[in-house]
Amino acid sequence: MLKVGLTGGVACGKTTVGQMFVARGAHLTEADQIARELMHPGAPVYEEVVRRFGHEILNPDQTINRQALANVAFGAGRVRELNQVVHPAVIHEQERWMAELAAGDPEGVAIVEAALILEAGVGKRFDRLVVVTCRPEQKVERFAARHQMDEAGARAEVERRSAAQLPDEEKARSAHFVIDNSGARAATEAQVERVWTELKWQAKAGSGRRAPGAGKISAKD
Repeated sequence: MLKVGLTGGVACGKTTVGQMFVARGAHLTEADQIARELMHPGAPVYEEVVRRFGHEILNPDQTINRQALANVAFGAGRVRELNQVVHPAVIHEQERWMAELAAGDPEGVAIVEAALILEAGVGKRFDRLVVVTCRPEQKVERFAARHQMDEAGARAEVERRSAAQLPDEEKARSAHFVIDNSGARAATEAQVERVWTELKWQAKAGSGRRAPGAGKISAKD
């Protein structure tokens, strides 16, 4: 089975691209969704996060308010501390998920969507890395639309979150495939189709091999 990491900057469209791969037959899990499940009340990660960051991050029903947690972590410069609590548990669940898939679909493609693959130093866990990019202004527009925020608030939040990530250009340099999600959906679909063809070939032939004539796929191709 081919293990693929799918990453990119804030609001670049990782989820959109991930669903395009799913439509073509890929298996997909999202690190953010795993983290949500691990932070349900009673879970060990929940207990540790509340112990470290305080009860002010909780909703009245005792669930974690993710925006309040983000405000505390980013505002106090404690993002790294939060990641040290959450990341190991998320990675463990990802590994368990991929192992189960490999047993049932040895020639399949398993994709893990996660924003901080490179920042967490876990890029080598994957056979291939796909990075999604878009123009800086699009990040603000998309974030504002997704969270129903005004442009100023969205820009501040995008800048705050981006400060905890590597620049898109650096992510792209580490990628096997770069998908530019700046244009029309059809243009993104075309890139995804090309990458998918390559990934499926590699999954069948072995992760160490590449299709004849293949190179890094990027917006310039």
